[in-house]
Amino acid sequence: MKKSNYVRYYCVILLISIFTTTGFAQTLDKKLDAVFQSHFKPNAPGATVLVAKEGKVLYRKAFGNANMELNIPMKPENVLELGSITKQFTAVAILKLMEENKLSLQDKLSKYITDYPKGNEITIHHLLTHTSGIKNYTDMQNFFSIASIDKTPMELINVFKNEPMDFAPGEKYNYSNSGYILLGYIIEQVAKTSYEDYIETNIFKKLGMKNSYYGSKREIIPNRASGYQPYGENGFQNAPYLSMSLPYAAGSLMATVDDMLLWNEAIHKNTLISEKSKLLAFTNYTSNDGKPIYYGYGWTQNEIQGSQTLEHSGGIFGYTTFGLYAPKENLYVIVLTNSNGIDPSNPALEAAAIALGKPIQKQINTKITEDQLKQWVGTYVYDDETVRYVTFKEGSLYSQREGGQVFKISPLSETDFFFEESMTLLKFGRQNGKKTAVISNRIVKNHGVETDLAPKKDVAILAVPSAVLATYVGTYELQPGFNVEITLNGNQLVAKATGQGAFDLFAESETTFFAKVTPLKIIFNKDATGKVTDFILEQGGAKMPAKKIK
Repeated sequence: MKKSNYVRYYCVILLISIFTTTGFAQTLDKKLDAVFQSHFKPNAPGATVLVAKEGKVLYRKAFGNANMELNIPMKPENVLELGSITKQFTAVAILKLMEENKLSLQDKLSKYITDYPKGNEITIHHLLTHTSGIKNYTDMQNFFSIASIDKTPMELINVFKNEPMDFAPGEKYNYSNSGYILLGYIIEQVAKTSYEDYIETNIFKKLGMKNSYYGSKREIIPNRASGYQPYGENGFQNAPYLSMSLPYAAGSLMATVDDMLLWNEAIHKNTLISEKSKLLAFTNYTSNDGKPIYYGYGWTQNEIQGSQTLEHSGGIFGYTTFGLYAPKENLYVIVLTNSNGIDPSNPALEAAAIALGKPIQKQINTKITEDQLKQWVGTYVYDDETVRYVTFKEGSLYSQREGGQVFKISPLSETDFFFEESMTLLKFGRQNGKKTAVISNRIVKNHGVETDLAPKKDVAILAVPSAVLATYVGTYELQPGFNVEITLNGNQLVAKATGQGAFDLFAESETTFFAKVTPLKIIFNKDATGKVTDFILEQGGAKMPAKKIK
């Protein structure tokens, strides 16, 4: 080949390569834009998003507002609270100290807190894997009453230290922030410095994470995005104040998506800990009976479209987060939002599937007949001893976990169905003469078998005049910073707790109402003049008063 022809040939190949790469990037951009724009609206709190493969950024954008009051758009450089993704940093700190022979994963908790109840049975491994049995302090009734109060690590530990154990150490998995509070305290005892200083010196500074911080409401943090929560029908309000001494080693850190990519690359390349220690963090551990818990040390085990993933989500006052890493494909997706009440995992998973070249397809099969649908109606008992009812109404199947919300399930085939707006699938079949229904939430599967149990009958619903219902409308304070909004939609009473979804209330009597989506009752009280003063929330055996404040 002549030199001139060779040069011409090379240039053509180069141009084809450039146009192909550019075309792929533009197509990916459009597809990912469609995913995130459908979840994050311009006039609402927003999100920062980054998708990277082989350490190279494929997609980096921001949506919505960083500050609603000043109408400031979100930008990728904004700093947001990570919530429970903090646990990855805490776990790696523990592994670093282990590599330095300063602690062992089999150390007993009693080595660090001599009088901790059952501390001679609980190990660091139990704390890392949420198998300690220690009660999760954020689930305790008094949590919201202390949310604004600064506490030392030991003062925080004393909040849950003497609570009854949920189960024996290692018996089962139950997500517990308390375990990671104790890990933060252990880091301080071993490293002879504060958790904050340890993370900033040994991780942030070492990796060049210049826009990452131990959270603070007092310090000026450049590019901090304000945190919000849903309020009313379609509105938002500022998230309640939370002292960052409370999430501590379980959820106190802040970062940008760019710094989180540096973090993921450091883990992937063993910059902070060895390959052996990393594999310890990425192991799918089991409970004492050998059942997988799908959690390692700071990372959950899962899959997306057949690809293994290592993940963690986060939720804290005003922020929700989700990070995903597919090690085989070296793909990283991180989504940080500045509002609770938003689940960033769904758009993150959709984006990951697209970037992997395995987009999620949920095409409803319209050829399934009513008879084919009705064959699966029944009651199913599951491996975890829960009961699920499958019913037929107006041409569709519905699934309801006992005491839970009713969800429509749509057919992919005669046996395969999906829950709309989620990754959960329901597969019907037959085995040993009985119908089966397997719930698949990606890697986690729960097997259900048909039973003769009949669905529980609904409590009779009383018709209450609208004028009476209107007297219950208002804001009720359940805990400081945690309110329940009662509104009236036509002739339907609706309740919405801070940072949670709205649900309908149904009258059992003129003053007593119940919910169908979750087992609870609300009993309104009036004074001598007939004015509504408060209500009593009955749930899980507890009775909690809520004073009407608006």
